[in-house]
Amino acid sequence: MSLKHQSVYFELPLLKGWLAQDCLAYMQNGSELIKVRSNSRQYHRFFSLSNDMTEIRWQPTSKKAHKARIAVRSVKEVRQGKTTDALRNKEIAGIYPDECAFSIIFGEEFESMDLIANTPDEANIWVTGLTCLINASSKSQTSPNAIEDLQQMRDTWLLELFETADSGQSGVLEETEVVKLMRRINSTITTSVIYQKLKELEMKRQEGKRGRLNSDEFISLFKEISTRPEIYFLLVRYASNADYMSTDDLLLFLEAEQGMQRVTKDKCLDIINKFEPSKEGRRKGQLGIDGFTEYLLSDECDIFDPMHKKVCHDMTQPLSHYFIASSHNTYLLEDQLKGPSSVEGYVRALEKGCRCIELDCWDGPNDEPVIYHGHTLTSKISFKAVIEAIRDYAFIKSEYPVILSIENHCSIKQQQAIAHYMTTILGDKLYTESADENVEHLPSPEFFKGRVLIKGKKLPIATSSVEGYVTDEDEGAEPDKKKNSKREGSVKKHKLVKELSDMVVYCVSKRFEDFQVSQQNQKCWEICSYSESQALKLAMSSPEEYVNHNKRFLSRIYPNGMRIDSSNYNPQDLWNCGCQMVALNYQTAGLMMDLYNGWFHKNGGCGFVLKPAIMREEISYFSANTREVIPGVSPQILHIKIISGQNFPKPKGSAAKGEVTDPYVTIEVFGIPSDCAEERTKTMPHNGYNPIFDESFEFQINLPELALVRFTVLDDDYIGDEFIGQFTIPFECMQTGYRHIQLLSNTGNPIENCTLFVHIAITNKRGGGAYKRGLSVKKTKRYRDYTSMKSIGVKNIDETFKVAIQPLRDGTDLRDNVQLALSGFKETCGLPPIANIKQCIRLLSTRITNSGEQSLTYVMRGEYPSLEAQGNLPDILKKALMSFDDLITECRNLIECADSVYEKLLHCQRAGMEWHEDLENVCVQAGLKSKKLTKATENFAWNIRVLKGQADLVMQAKKDCQEYIRQIKEAAVSTGLSKESAGADVCNNHQSEKAVITDE
Repeated sequence: MSLKHQSVYFELPLLKGWLAQDCLAYMQNGSELIKVRSNSRQYHRFFSLSNDMTEIRWQPTSKKAHKARIAVRSVKEVRQGKTTDALRNKEIAGIYPDECAFSIIFGEEFESMDLIANTPDEANIWVTGLTCLINASSKSQTSPNAIEDLQQMRDTWLLELFETADSGQSGVLEETEVVKLMRRINSTITTSVIYQKLKELEMKRQEGKRGRLNSDEFISLFKEISTRPEIYFLLVRYASNADYMSTDDLLLFLEAEQGMQRVTKDKCLDIINKFEPSKEGRRKGQLGIDGFTEYLLSDECDIFDPMHKKVCHDMTQPLSHYFIASSHNTYLLEDQLKGPSSVEGYVRALEKGCRCIELDCWDGPNDEPVIYHGHTLTSKISFKAVIEAIRDYAFIKSEYPVILSIENHCSIKQQQAIAHYMTTILGDKLYTESADENVEHLPSPEFFKGRVLIKGKKLPIATSSVEGYVTDEDEGAEPDKKKNSKREGSVKKHKLVKELSDMVVYCVSKRFEDFQVSQQNQKCWEICSYSESQALKLAMSSPEEYVNHNKRFLSRIYPNGMRIDSSNYNPQDLWNCGCQMVALNYQTAGLMMDLYNGWFHKNGGCGFVLKPAIMREEISYFSANTREVIPGVSPQILHIKIISGQNFPKPKGSAAKGEVTDPYVTIEVFGIPSDCAEERTKTMPHNGYNPIFDESFEFQINLPELALVRFTVLDDDYIGDEFIGQFTIPFECMQTGYRHIQLLSNTGNPIENCTLFVHIAITNKRGGGAYKRGLSVKKTKRYRDYTSMKSIGVKNIDETFKVAIQPLRDGTDLRDNVQLALSGFKETCGLPPIANIKQCIRLLSTRITNSGEQSLTYVMRGEYPSLEAQGNLPDILKKALMSFDDLITECRNLIECADSVYEKLLHCQRAGMEWHEDLENVCVQAGLKSKKLTKATENFAWNIRVLKGQADLVMQAKKDCQEYIRQIKEAAVSTGLSKESAGADVCNNHQSEKAVITDE
């Protein structure tokens, strides 16, 4: 369903500089906010900050005027998002966006003033301003001048740059010098924006001062243009000194937001020394707004996990266990009717990591074979030149095997030339050793590393002559039309020379008949090719059988012959069935190649991606079309916040006048059908330079290993072309935290300085069943979804599996109880579900430290941590400590019981496997036939997979609990709750003077 014409959202008019004093000035002028009471009643009130910045006031009020105020010094913290009971109330939660909600926590009893702003920007201004006041109040620096003085480090740095650029020491810079200096300081600022701001400034100045800027004007203008409000808001919430981060602040940000572990002081200093532009900042170990922005834009904060930039999958599995990057009509640069052919097509494909390329071979002049799209007007290229290019480029991007899909239309003499060129040019790279007749599985990519394999027809082994006949497997012949014919003469045949036949070893082309025939007769080294239509029919009619077929045999899919424009089909539909070689037209840019390129970045761009375990294991049941929870796979909830965009260009093909765009962002999830979803942001009118979206979305991912996420930026006010940029990433490659996405053009090239700023969080979904947006994370035992065993219909086998019912329930209870306790702990800490445990511990430490005479100590009780408070705590803090105790109790229960549950499940699985060899005979003897027999086999595979999967989930939960305990210990050391040192280089973090938690 198209969401293109969604209503437009108008953002709050921008403040001039987006700095602390700008926020405070806005607050002093006041704004209308919605005050939410604990009974969910809502009141529109006018809130403002007093002129002396000591009180927050509101009116009208039924209270006496002196009671309708909150002293700034009594404010304990500011929370953004719906983090209190009043804001979580269902009558409120579904009405207002999370980004507009914030709470002021004040007083000795931690009372809450819950407020809703008109826009996310307005909420950000209040949260940022109040945070600055809390920080300044703790240092007795609440005057406007004192707050402005906190920016001294940045002002000094900019003044030094100005004076250096002012070579004549005239005290002013010409416009061209201003533009040059600003671009040198911040390359992301476009020249057009600088000139626009200069023009606005000129209009306000006197005649004699036009054309030149003094140092104060330059500094003010730079701050206005360069300061990104969303990053400044983020910095203020983590910086204990308002306008810069110390190493302690940076450590908190890296661990709590970016998910980094065991961060050291040296790591924090390395970041500061690398990204902080001012000498003073580097000397003092302080990261200002410019350095922080530069860091967030760097590769270190890229959304793509660097672990996946190199080969990270097991490469020793059979070839059939991998998705293989494959090209169709590799020689073409455009359409397949009259487009040019070129050796460059092969070079480009290999440079992208393609591992299966197509050679469409025909007779050429002077006994030299050529490659082109037969019976068309496409140009012809030399076969020899193509083989030379393959020799030179095959193993530059990837060292893993290249498969040459030979489509042979040549005479005997030119076939001999093909064999000669491949032998002499490829040399030792060409793999021609005969396959073992008795081998059950294909060798691995590791085994074939650095080798070239030939896919094509092969003469029968008994053939002793120099040539023979083979059936025609030409894609253009649409062999599926003839497959049902039983007459030998109806199948087209052609001669094949033995030299060429002998080169085909592990990829022998074979006509597909049906899955039963393949299961009985097909050898593992034989490969079937399917047209797009034929493959999709099989995917729709027999998805489970197709998955099982592809566990052992290779399948190659090619586009329908009717796609004369070289367009592409959706590869995801066939990846979902385990098809390995889903060939696309690499020369045709667009959505499908975006998915393809994104997918094959998953394993270092080597051209091989390991399939999910459920699509590889011999005894497992999987259908991509299932709506049930996939056995042994824990569903994930993906939380995406689209924060802002930077430097969106006009769509290249747009015919609209002017350079202004009205951008919006779409997020699409591709995967199994139950995972596919699409959302979009509001449209930001007339702002392609720095639009602020501030919108959050949630997606349930049932099979994370097959999911792709695509971010696309489009222009809502377009004529002709709406595409601005995109980025497609496998779900498993996404890094959590605050990330910048480098947008790519339609052809896959990076667009200069064009980025999307997002926040990513991933949480586990407990239980199972259909996902309902907004569903409470709490799930009691009574309503818990338990995985069950399916009936086989044979009493003895069913009795074997019944033994697993109780350990399955026990495993689910152990896991869900931990997650329920963790959710409760986050909630009592006033944090959203996407928060991590380190944020909880640091916030709890801060609150108790700020509550007066009370203190908190971390101690180990045996192998498990405990938090002990001294003094009389407010009820809200007592509840948080009780929730912590509940969490530790449930973690202990799981850790101590996990091994026993795991063994019981595996014991039952082993007992079930004893029926496997003779399963069909046992079922037949029990009277099961046809559909019932098939269903029994499927249910058996389901049960075996469930037992292994649930056992693995229990052990993974044990590892998670051990990780929680490690994180608690690490957070206790860095906050000073524990006197134990976590290592000489760990940066101790004293955050007792502030605590502001963002919703995302």
